[in-house]
Amino acid sequence: MKKTTLSALKAGSAPVVLGLALLSTQAFAQDAAEEAPEDGNVIVVTGSLIKNPNLVQANPVNVTTADAIELKQSNLAEEVLREIPGVVPNIGSAVNNGNGGSSYVDLRGLGSNRNVVLLDGNRIVPADLAGRVDLNNIPLALVSRVDAQTGAAVTTYGADAITGVVNFITKKDFAGVDLSLGQQITERGDGAFFRADLTVGANFDDGRGNAVLSLGYQKSDPVYQGDRDFSLRQVSSFTGGPAGSGTGVPGRFSGTRPLIAGTSTPDTNPLTANGGVRQVNSAGQAVGTFATFNFNPYNVFQTPFKRYNIFAQANYEVSDSVEVYTRGIFSKNTVDTIIAPSGSFGGTVTINLNNPYLPSTLRNQFCAFDTDSGAAYVARFDPATCAAAALATGPTDARYRTVTVTYNRRATEVGPRISNYSTTIFDYRVGLRGRITDTINWDVNGSYGESEKLQTIKNYTLQSRWRQAALANNTTTCIDSSNGCVPVNLFGDDGSITPAQAAFLTADSSTRVKTTLTQLRGLVSGELGVSSPGANNPVNFALGAEYRSYTAEQASDLLAKTPGELGGAGGAAPDIDGAYNVYEAYGEIIAPLIEDKPGFKSLTLEAGARYSKYNVRGGGKPETWTYKAGLSWEPMDDLKIRGNYARAIRAPNIGELFTPVTVGLTNLGVDPCAGAAPTTNANLRAICLAQGAPLGTIGSITNPTAGQANIATGGNLNITPEKATTWTIGAVIQPSFLPRFSMTLDYYNIKVTDVIGAPLPGDLIGACFGSVSAASATNPACTVIRRNPITGGLDGDPAITQGLFAPLDNLGTLKSDGIDLVMNYSHDFGAVKWNASFVGNYTLHQKFKATPTGIDRDCVGYFSVNCGFTGSIPPKYQWSLRNTFTYGKMDVSVLWRHIAGVEHEPLDIIDQGAFFSGTAPAGTGPIAGTQVDFNKIPAYDYFDLTLRWNVNDNFTFTAAVQNLFDKQPPVVGNTAGSTSYNSGNTYPSTYDALGRRFAFSARVKF
Repeated sequence: MKKTTLSALKAGSAPVVLGLALLSTQAFAQDAAEEAPEDGNVIVVTGSLIKNPNLVQANPVNVTTADAIELKQSNLAEEVLREIPGVVPNIGSAVNNGNGGSSYVDLRGLGSNRNVVLLDGNRIVPADLAGRVDLNNIPLALVSRVDAQTGAAVTTYGADAITGVVNFITKKDFAGVDLSLGQQITERGDGAFFRADLTVGANFDDGRGNAVLSLGYQKSDPVYQGDRDFSLRQVSSFTGGPAGSGTGVPGRFSGTRPLIAGTSTPDTNPLTANGGVRQVNSAGQAVGTFATFNFNPYNVFQTPFKRYNIFAQANYEVSDSVEVYTRGIFSKNTVDTIIAPSGSFGGTVTINLNNPYLPSTLRNQFCAFDTDSGAAYVARFDPATCAAAALATGPTDARYRTVTVTYNRRATEVGPRISNYSTTIFDYRVGLRGRITDTINWDVNGSYGESEKLQTIKNYTLQSRWRQAALANNTTTCIDSSNGCVPVNLFGDDGSITPAQAAFLTADSSTRVKTTLTQLRGLVSGELGVSSPGANNPVNFALGAEYRSYTAEQASDLLAKTPGELGGAGGAAPDIDGAYNVYEAYGEIIAPLIEDKPGFKSLTLEAGARYSKYNVRGGGKPETWTYKAGLSWEPMDDLKIRGNYARAIRAPNIGELFTPVTVGLTNLGVDPCAGAAPTTNANLRAICLAQGAPLGTIGSITNPTAGQANIATGGNLNITPEKATTWTIGAVIQPSFLPRFSMTLDYYNIKVTDVIGAPLPGDLIGACFGSVSAASATNPACTVIRRNPITGGLDGDPAITQGLFAPLDNLGTLKSDGIDLVMNYSHDFGAVKWNASFVGNYTLHQKFKATPTGIDRDCVGYFSVNCGFTGSIPPKYQWSLRNTFTYGKMDVSVLWRHIAGVEHEPLDIIDQGAFFSGTAPAGTGPIAGTQVDFNKIPAYDYFDLTLRWNVNDNFTFTAAVQNLFDKQPPVVGNTAGSTSYNSGNTYPSTYDALGRRFAFSARVKF
């Protein structure tokens, strides 16, 4: 057996057994493939010199090399992962409304909080309360490869790794200078992305040490939805026509009686529905129909981004048996999200009837509003009192009267809402490693990291200022004149709010999220010195102990933490402060059982276990065990069979433990209580009333504006860990009759029980309204839904409207299984060399069951507000095929990506009805007059072309065309899915919304 030397330890390698099974440890697993000897049992990834760990261990690993990243001209780690089959796009640069300033990865579509992101096999400080790593901070310029390991890795990496790990491997012992400059731009001339990276490294003291420093800068410009034809006008997924938000210009009011048709006199018929929300027209009358606000042009398909990053690492051999190593990361990045203007989104305002801006017709409608909860009509004020109130001189006047209504008005005069997220992170690690014997190694290290993300929001109006400015005796003086109050015309058209009024209505606000991670770890690994009777190579082992301490806090200013104060902020940002730590001990072995016997070229066992003890601040101290076992059987040189089984535990993160129940937003296009249905169905009417809808609103309740309903959700300290079982089985084929070809085929199965989660909107609505004829107004699933006490809807002021209720619990189950196929081949045609690589995924199921008696929802191949519950669309199958042809110093590479077709989720059709199918009406942009079916998205194919010219050993020039044929994304409207992933009438995280793009880069190395 070859001895392990300090030179191997520099790269963090472990002993290799037969080149087919790695000692899978937290410190060493990441680079064993890089250091493995190039014998017949080690496969090289086609087109690079990086060994493929897919072919040397029992658990499947998908590998993306630095060469593939360069050919793709990727700028961000999130972009690299987004297009890997089996990875469901999560929050990233294509998410605008819903982007919290960080980017995440979601393996298998089971949640970005169920996998771990590593850098050289080590955790780095998370960026949020959920313990997730921000991919924006990964130093992509120094990445050698990216390994995405499928299946539970909790015995190796600890909690969170239920669905696997994504491990970014950096280049080791770098010496020289590497300068790279890149520029991208779309064919439309927007979305520019500039990137510059400088890496400097050197060996010193006769090779005993190495130090490297990498500096990076990236900057991207926004791409507005208004600059693409298909997204210029918002389209309703249900009607197929122009749509938008009910908060528009001019304002809308509840608490008004409708007018008798053709007159300016309120209708006092007690049988007439007297609630609802009505918009002021040019004559100052509240009318039943209203124009929606088209918010699409303000939103962006590519969030503007800027980053400065520094990465440094060094190692030095203190003696022949001891080495010191260190690594430091510093990154500062800013992400801006840009959405349509703020305003009053259904907040309550009190209006005095002598307000100088109040039109007389609207005043009469306010006065005639039905205030009786019975069948009889009772006006709010009689006509004489109403007329006298119009002449009142002020609050001390006996004639003075006020009315309280809900108010929706888009403050277009203020400009778009901008959230600036500025994240600063540093993470430092230092350690010692060496040899105990020639075959046993040790490693002791510690690290500390901090992340601080500051969200500053601009151009948001304050609901308290709307209320203050609504009470005015004249056009210059508010009744409450504090704070420099300026009266605002609540009833005017676009442009009626003056700059002075806009300045009074708005104020900046901020929220800070700070996290820390402290780690200490010790590891001993190597050979046990014993072998199986049927094998020659010894058993390898790893034993370790680890301590991790997490803290996280969210601190908001008074504006951000006050429910409903910031117009359109989507809910309050409460103060949160939590912490926990964990002590762990673990061990792993890899044991060759049989070698070089008939039918058994090798049979190798892998096994591991980890004990974890948690200590939650103010909470419990749970103890958990996780374990795994795997077999690798190589009956002959050409074939290897591998399988792995793991029992996993995921402890709740700080956000799940410490976030109080808070009202926010969820997606819901259709409210069962909306429209005329409750007037004809007594059972439905009783349910709507039991949920808090005023009697007078029955028959005129509207669907949630912009498809967004209120929801109350939060965590608690009583949440217990999730449990999961995962197993994989597959084959590695390297046929001798076809040299330079390799294939891996693996089946994976992941099941999570006691899921920390909450029911989906469809589950909540279905639990109450699933069968209206059998539904009951006393059913707790119905009465827990609380409606707007003024409009009867499920949206509006979060201070008074809870909406749906979905606190976190441990009642759900998650399941996913599927097949991964990876193939690599290379062949020489004389002077031309051909390299081909194929990566494909076929997902059989992706199920979520919120409660034991709830719907077992399978979302593979479907899209809706419920499917994509952790990310964007999960297609049934997807694959990518890269062909690269090399002739002399030129490389020509073509990447073909395929995404299977998807359909509207059948269960969502039952809940909300089918999406539009037919001839698109006028006002819907390029689809107007064409036959469309929003219930289906066909299969999509994208092609990228890259030309790379290796001018000499020191200079490389690369040019790429992404989305070569300018394939336009599918149009399905803006209410087909969640706000985060269904935006601009499409799904921009899954389908390319930017169009054809050109990328150029120059790289100098010496």
